[in-house]
Amino acid sequence: MQIKKMPTIAVIALTITALALTLTTAALLSANQTVPLDGAISTINVVNLGVYSDSACTQTATALNVGTLSPGSTATQTVYIKNTGNIPETLTMTTHNWNPTNANTYLTLTWNQQNTVLNAGATIQATLTLTAAANTGSLTTFSCDATLTGTQ
Repeated sequence: MQIKKMPTIAVIALTITALALTLTTAALLSANQTVPLDGAISTINVVNLGVYSDSACTQTATALNVGTLSPGSTATQTVYIKNTGNIPETLTMTTHNWNPTNANTYLTLTWNQQNTVLNAGATIQATLTLTAAANTGSLTTFSCDATLTGTQ
């Protein structure tokens, strides 16, 4: 009986030795290296405009009134646009909500800063010009919204 147990003990011993060698070899074949990483997070680009009625940019322009226009005449309004964001902005103006809805057939609102690039923190004077057609039909009163937009 001792003869049969001897091979079993030898197999167990060889298995333990093989396992130990495998673990040792695996440990010798792997390596670690730590690499430091650093950087900075950039600030978020902020696009923001302020529209003011004074050059010091302390009075927000909430409404403009051109008074009474005669057919064929123009009226101007001066406002100050400040880029309160942190990136340059390209300025555009659009009109909408004309009342009556056909008022823009007889009236045109333009300004002198269309597609101007305004740097961060800078202020620019803008002149809005409302022009009435020579024939304004039955138009007697009107209103509209002018949207001034700054785009990156």
